[in-house]
Amino acid sequence: MSSMNFLRKLDGVAVEWKTLGEIGEFVRGKRFVKTDIVLEGIPCIHYGEMYTHFGIFAKESRSFLDAELASKLRFANHGDVIIVAAGETIEDIGNGTAWIGEEDVVIHDACFAYKSKLNPTYLSYFLRTTAFKEQIKKYVSSGKISSINSSALGKASIPIPCPENPKKSLEIQAEIVRILNAFTSLTAELTAELTAELNTRKKQYNYYRDQLLSFENSDVAWKALGEIGEFIRGKRFTKADYVEEGISVIHYGEIYTRYGVFTTHAHSQVRSDMAGSLRYAEPGDVVMAGVGETVEEVGKAVAWLGNKKIAIHDDSYAFRHSINSKFISYAMQTAAFIDEKAKHVSRGKLNRLLIDGIAKVRIPIPFPNDAEKSLVEQARIVTILDKFDALTNSITEGLPREIELRQKQYEHYRDMLFNFPKPEKVAA
Repeated sequence: MSSMNFLRKLDGVAVEWKTLGEIGEFVRGKRFVKTDIVLEGIPCIHYGEMYTHFGIFAKESRSFLDAELASKLRFANHGDVIIVAAGETIEDIGNGTAWIGEEDVVIHDACFAYKSKLNPTYLSYFLRTTAFKEQIKKYVSSGKISSINSSALGKASIPIPCPENPKKSLEIQAEIVRILNAFTSLTAELTAELTAELNTRKKQYNYYRDQLLSFENSDVAWKALGEIGEFIRGKRFTKADYVEEGISVIHYGEIYTRYGVFTTHAHSQVRSDMAGSLRYAEPGDVVMAGVGETVEEVGKAVAWLGNKKIAIHDDSYAFRHSINSKFISYAMQTAAFIDEKAKHVSRGKLNRLLIDGIAKVRIPIPFPNDAEKSLVEQARIVTILDKFDALTNSITEGLPREIELRQKQYEHYRDMLFNFPKPEKVAA
C-alpha cells in the first residue's frame, strides 16, 4: 500500500492526541560513567551514545557493564522506548530508540525508559518529528548541557489512532511504522549511493588538483613559504567572548570544521571592546590552524577574501604574501604539502604546528621570473579548481545538496504521516 493511499484510508479515522504522561510511565536510569564500561558483561547504553550510535530502534547495545554494578542500576525492557534527556544541543533532546533486544539493557541517568502500550517504533519515529520537537522545546533548560525532565516530556501529546479499539490502533501504528521503515531504508540507500559518488568525485578532484599543482615539465620554482611571505600569530579569545554582533573572528577550530579553501565571511564574532587586544588577518592573507587533534587538522588553511580585516585566534597564523591567496590555499591542500607539513608538527595530546619548520615547506610558483605571467597562471589554475571545489564541497551545488534534499524529503513524509488533526489546545 502506498503512503498516499494509506493516508486517504485514514481519512475519517478517529484520532485522539494524548499526553505521554497519560498513557505511559517514565523510568529514569541511574548514573554510571564511561570508565565503568567493560568489554563483556551486561548490555548498557550511555546517554552520549543515543545521538551518536542509535537510531529509531535497536536490538543490541555497543557497551557493557560489570554484572555487580549493573545490578544496582536501572534497565529498559523489551518494548520500552529509551528517551535521551540531556545533550549539547536542544536538537539532541527527546530523541528516542525503541529497545527491541531480547535482553534488558541498563540505561544512563540522562535517559528515561518510557513504558506504554504503544508500538514502540511508532513512538520512536514520532519523537523525531517537528510536531514533537515544537512541543518540548519550551521546556528544555539550556546551558553547557541542555536537559529536560520527565514531567515536561509527559506534557507532550502524541496522536493515537482509533483509541477506543486498541487492536485496530496497533494495526494502524504498525502500518505507519512499515511505511516509515521503507522510507528510512530507501533514504539510507540513496544517501549511501550519493555519498559514494561524492567520495569518488572528491578523489577525482584531489587527483586533478595535485596534478595541476605538480607542474611537471613546466617553468616553475619551488619556494619556501618563508621566502614568499611572513607568518603572523593571532591573539587569544575564548568562546565565552562570543556575541551575536561584534568583531568578526576566525577560531582555529573553525578552520577545519566550518571553512573550506576560502571564505568571505566569518561564522563568529567577539565583543567590540576587545578590538585593541586582538590581532588581525588582512584581506588576501591565508589563515592556518596552529593546533589540532590530528596531524591532518594542523596547518589546515583558509584564504581570507573578505573586504575587511578579521581577528584570528592565538592558535592560528595569518600568512601574508603577495601572490594569489586561493592558489596558496589550494597548494596547502595537496598531498605533497601535507606530507611535508607532517614533518613539522609537534605531536602530543594536542598536535601543534612548528612555525619555523612550516616556513621551510615549499610550494610551486609558476613563471617565477615574470610576476605578471605568474599571477595569470595562478588565476587560471584557481578558476579550474574552484569549479571542482563547487561540485564536491558546496552545500548548495552538486551532490551534497542532493543528499540534503533527500533527507528533507524523508523528514517531510515522516511528519506528514503523523499529521493527524489536532484539537485547538494541542495545536496551540
